Amino acid sequence: MEKMVKPTRVSVAWRGTFDYPAMVTAQHFYAERGIHQFFKGGEPVQITIMTSHGVPRITSTEAKSDQARQKELKSIEDYRSLVDLVLTKIREREYTAAVLAQTSKLLTLNPEYYTIWNYRRLILVNRFSTAETTPSLSSSLENLSPPNQTRASLIVGDLQFLVPLLRKFPKCYWIWNHRVWLLEQATLLLPASTARRLWTEELWLVRKMLSLDSRNFHGWGYRRTVVSHLESAKLAPPPSELSENKEEERKSASMAEEEFAYTTKMIETNLSNFSAWHNRGKLIPRLLEERHADDTARREFLEDEFALIARALYTDPYDQSLWFYHQYLISTLHPSSTQPPILKLDTASALSYISAELDNTREMLDGAEDCKYIYQALLEYTMLYRSIDSATSPDGKSQTGVDKREELESWLRELWKLDPLRRGRWDDLGRALRIDTAEAVSGTHDIHGSVSQA
Repeated sequence: MEKMVKPTRVSVAWRGTFDYPAMVTAQHFYAERGIHQFFKGGEPVQITIMTSHGVPRITSTEAKSDQARQKELKSIEDYRSLVDLVLTKIREREYTAAVLAQTSKLLTLNPEYYTIWNYRRLILVNRFSTAETTPSLSSSLENLSPPNQTRASLIVGDLQFLVPLLRKFPKCYWIWNHRVWLLEQATLLLPASTARRLWTEELWLVRKMLSLDSRNFHGWGYRRTVVSHLESAKLAPPPSELSENKEEERKSASMAEEEFAYTTKMIETNLSNFSAWHNRGKLIPRLLEERHADDTARREFLEDEFALIARALYTDPYDQSLWFYHQYLISTLHPSSTQPPILKLDTASALSYISAELDNTREMLDGAEDCKYIYQALLEYTMLYRSIDSATSPDGKSQTGVDKREELESWLRELWKLDPLRRGRWDDLGRALRIDTAEAVSGTHDIHGSVSQA
């Protein structure tokens, strides 16, 4: 196996953690221009919601004028009146276009009010079922019967209603859930070709959303949902529309290659993209299966992935998302791994790969001696090496004669110093390995990592 050439390390901006607002229990709240007003004990509590990665919260501390406060109280009163009106109409089972419009107004103010989303679906289901007996609505979708024109119009109209809400509240579960529900209704109620067109258009939307925030896990999860439906038999063209080469056309329904290429593009745009790396790992087993990859192709693929993540780690070893993907690749090397193997290996080959990755990981310490992730990886991979090495031995001892105890002790002590918040974890691991971490430093660490002399 060729030794990895170490790329030049480049400096990167520090990535801090962002303080998300705590959950506040409240009966009602309204949202306007990103400022959410919660009510607790009768008094308003104002917080600003961070809607995307890397965007800090900005909360005004200026005292409000009487005029501004009166305007705010009027908005609260109007909101409560609207809630009461909608709930009354639903109790009376008034499933009309007017009530649908009122739920639109309410959900625009407060998309987190999930009960109203459920009521909105009741209204739509009622209107879907009465489409046969009501005047048809025009639709941009052609070649549909009048009832289906009405159903398509309702679905498309609701999808359009959600777009500005998604842009304003991209982390709201209920908006994403409602969008999936609408498209599933299209699959159930409309011809497959029409439903497929609607699902296909969603790829453009989610691509746009991920261009605004490439790490939005809601967007990534939604993309996987869209792709799985587009690949499903329910949206496949009928046999009459297939050519003579039906088998190849069915195979082409898979989007694994396209989605894998998309993860590469997103990773190249932003290395610190947990969701892109995760999606890549989920696609790999299926991708290799569909390629009918033999051992040679699988070996080349595995080494390419190790080379890709090595370049990323040398660029920024402090990025945890990269280590997660590296751990995933390493985990597939274990002969008894629960992960689908990228390449089936015997014990000697698995140990050879792990040993090479240990060497590369050691080299990363040059210039990054304070990076806890490197020491953690060295510990985990070395323990994995020892586990595989001794698994086939009758007496449970190393067959290669490699113990690495001194290195394990050194790395564990570095973690004890660098990561005092998890000192209990490292102490437990030290006891399991019969290593005394208490001698790691001359002093003792408090919970904030400061050192006090014993």
